[in-house]
Amino acid sequence: MMIEILLAFSVTAALLLTYKTLVERDLLKAVVYSAAQSVFFAFLFLVFMSPDVALAYAAVGVGIYSALFLAALAKTERYEKVEEG
Repeated sequence: MMIEILLAFSVTAALLLTYKTLVERDLLKAVVYSAAQSVFFAFLFLVFMSPDVALAYAAVGVGIYSALFLAALAKTERYEKVEEG
C-alpha cells in the first residue's frame, strides 16, 4: 500500500513539474523545475528496484543537463520574450 502511495505522489509531482517547466517564462526557474522532475523520475526508478538506472538518471538529469542548460542560459537572456500579434 505504501509503495503505491509513493508511486502516485512521485508520478504526480514529476508531471506537475514537467508542466511547470514547459509553461515557465523564467528560464532559470524552468531549469530548476526540470532538475526537480529528474529527481522524482530517478526516485521512481529506485522504487522499481533499478538503482543503477536511478543513479545514472539522477547524475545525467540533475547534474549534466542542468549544467549545460545553465551554461547556455548564461550566454542568452534569462526571460523568454512573449510575442504579441
